[in-house]
Amino acid sequence: MDHFQYHQGQLQAEEVPIAEIAAAVGTPFYVYSTATLTRHYRLFDEALAGMDHLVCYAMKACGNLAVVALMARLGAGVDVVSMGEYLKARAAGMPGERIVFSGVGKTREEMRVALEGGIRQFNVESEPEMRALSEVASAMGRVAPITIRVNPDVDARTHEKIATGKKENKFGIPIGRAREVYAEAAALPGLEVVGIDVHIGSQLTELAPFGAAYAKVAELTGLLRADGHDIRRLDLGGGLGIPYERSNSAPPQPVEYGEVIRRSVGHLGCEIEIEPGRLIAGNAGLLVSRVIYVKEGEDRRFLILDAAMNDLIRPAMYAAHHDVVPVIEPAAGVEQLPADLVGPVCETGDTFARQRPMPPLAEGDLVAFRSAGAYGAVMASEYNARPLIPEVLVDGHQFAVIRARPSYDEMVNRDTLPPWM
Repeated sequence: MDHFQYHQGQLQAEEVPIAEIAAAVGTPFYVYSTATLTRHYRLFDEALAGMDHLVCYAMKACGNLAVVALMARLGAGVDVVSMGEYLKARAAGMPGERIVFSGVGKTREEMRVALEGGIRQFNVESEPEMRALSEVASAMGRVAPITIRVNPDVDARTHEKIATGKKENKFGIPIGRAREVYAEAAALPGLEVVGIDVHIGSQLTELAPFGAAYAKVAELTGLLRADGHDIRRLDLGGGLGIPYERSNSAPPQPVEYGEVIRRSVGHLGCEIEIEPGRLIAGNAGLLVSRVIYVKEGEDRRFLILDAAMNDLIRPAMYAAHHDVVPVIEPAAGVEQLPADLVGPVCETGDTFARQRPMPPLAEGDLVAFRSAGAYGAVMASEYNARPLIPEVLVDGHQFAVIRARPSYDEMVNRDTLPPWM
């Protein structure tokens, strides 16, 4: 469910007409719904009711300061994967004790900043990282709480570029070596082992891979406790998928995911952390664009939009599908004709959809890409010297720009010429 619906023939974000936002900020732009973000966070929180838990929003999905601030106000934690994300989370009001630091390549400087600013735990991904963290924490006179990310070699049955739990992936340590790595961690100064971390991938549309991975984590918990480790926290990652195509069957709901967690690890008495990102933010955002031209090709019609692959790269990178709808509701029964939806970037890959059935559209008409709240704005670039586009947050009848579009002067002036030029 989301809060982008037609009202009297106009697509709205909650109570605000999309066309009103477009008139105020120009196109293209991203718009997020506070009500949808709130609802999706609460679905996860309620799914784990009765268990000691923390829902840590994976801010790599949509890292705008206002979105992270909303999560902090709702009581969420946050999962960060860089110093930039850590600093943004702190700036958004997220307490250090609710920040989990993940990622395979944490630098010593990132470790130092997080230890100084406050951290819930580091999810350690390798022995070299673990030794580096020990050195940094010891030099600072601090103790770094850690989980160790184990790779359970479970096929998440998702796109190969977002699968993270198979043995050929770069993430974590092989689960078969976990006992020896935990033994080393316990012997290193400056570290406190608090739990286990696992994350098998993103956009999972089946629950079985979760169950398989969590069963392995449950078994490992028993083994590590027998070895003397105080395993009191399980970070189970995120990855639950969203319905990008509304005509398809919906992925499992958070409450069903919560039941898998209860069955798999609920008997262990551990605090449970989960790190949803896509399901919280994905359907909470639209990318709004305007038709520049309607072009008739040799054997197809092109809708040339003012949004491009630099604004939303998922179709080009993952062959991802986004439903695209007109902002003015088409009349019932109107004929839909196939069209290629493309952007202005000088690459054939700048194509959002091929031969997509669309209602009649003309130059100047607005369209909205659904389910664009996750991995949209955060993956955008200024390729082809196109400025980053605005982000807008709606709350009921009000909206605000939460990241402004830079001017061309601002974009150009970020470059500097060397003295000899």
